[in-house]
Amino acid sequence: MTALPETIPVREAHRFPTQALDAFLAGQGLGGLRELRQMRGGQSNPTFLVAAEAGEYVLRKQPPGKLLPSAHAVDREFRVLQALGRTDVPVPRAIAFCADPAVIGTPFYLMERLHGRVFWDPALPDLPREERAPIYLAMNEALARLHLVDPAAVGLSDFGRAGNYFRRQIERWSGQWAASKTRENEAIDRLAAWLPAHIPEDDETRLCHGDFRLDNMIFHPTEARVIGIIDWELATLGHPLADLGYNCIAYNTDPSVYRGLRGRDLDALGLPSQEEYVRRYCARTGRPDGITPFHLAFALFRLAVILEGVLARSKAGNASSDEAAEKGALGIALAERGWELARG
Repeated sequence: MTALPETIPVREAHRFPTQALDAFLAGQGLGGLRELRQMRGGQSNPTFLVAAEAGEYVLRKQPPGKLLPSAHAVDREFRVLQALGRTDVPVPRAIAFCADPAVIGTPFYLMERLHGRVFWDPALPDLPREERAPIYLAMNEALARLHLVDPAAVGLSDFGRAGNYFRRQIERWSGQWAASKTRENEAIDRLAAWLPAHIPEDDETRLCHGDFRLDNMIFHPTEARVIGIIDWELATLGHPLADLGYNCIAYNTDPSVYRGLRGRDLDALGLPSQEEYVRRYCARTGRPDGITPFHLAFALFRLAVILEGVLARSKAGNASSDEAAEKGALGIALAERGWELARG
């Protein structure tokens, strides 16, 4: 395996003996292990590129060390990939799951290695202007396809609790904030108090990705088409507008904060506005409504708590990315923007 730009040598904190992995691969009919490199992404669950005799695969595992309750559930990731593999939602093929921590130290799973493009910057600076809007519309279509799936029809009716999604999520992430807190973040505290009192009355349940953003998709090498939605760790049954609000975070944050688009000339960039993007999604899914400041404030609150957790793991020495401390530090800026939207 050559040193690909999306991979690095395995980080010291994530190294593990590979003899048992070699045997596991052989037992799955994939042949022996030839090489192991770590993917640059994977803020939460360490991700590796595995070169075996039968080909290349992606391995996702839990991070080492003490974990927050219900976090890093790679078994759930594998289950949702298996289920969606029978639909028109673009996902990598799920190959094998291993619950035995004796193999590499934690549970893990293997999935198909997709070859395509990952776009890290929402402004898509590396593409010509005329190719940018089609990328956004392909992302929009992928989200709509996901939300049109009937969870019961693919065996995921028990993948989460039905109803009261926002209330339960606010309680959950408030608890995660309390469990991972390493510093003060007053905007998170304000949002934790404001959000429960402003939950919209409408309620519905679909399958939600939980981290649906541009860089969690692999696009076709030359076409404006999503070939794989990745990073399903936060997937659950929930309200589809939570995914849509999260997907629109880039529209509501500054370029200095999580590579946001706020203040940029979207027309000059060739990108659809948030209003157009939401309208396209609603047309694809048959929705009469769209997102509100609540959905955006909730998305920013949740992401801020997630990044505070990344910061906590960085301070503990077991974060999954070299950029963990830098990204975790954005928790304050994101929460403050969420509070700004909440106040109107």
